Amino acid sequence: MSESWAGGSTRRWRKIRLAVLNRDRWICQLCEQPIDPAIRHPHPMSAHVHHPQGKINGDDPDQLVAAHRICNLRAGDPNAKPDPEPRPMTRW
Repeated sequence: MSESWAGGSTRRWRKIRLAVLNRDRWICQLCEQPIDPAIRHPHPMSAHVHHPQGKINGDDPDQLVAAHRICNLRAGDPNAKPDPEPRPMTRW
């Protein structure tokens, strides 16, 4: 769970999440396989909601798609900065 969700998800987010999962008929939009509603977090195949355009667009349901947890984590945030190049160790 991210630091911004330390207290758990909000009622608003849970409603949006459920609406997106129902709209997409519990089909992962990343791998096109069904999502089993009985599987709970943190199982890799549990239900998640993916932000295809990144979280910069907020939680607009039109900008969200249903996804498995593992598919969502593999896809990552498209707006995230790439990891910096490693620097050589010059001294201990």
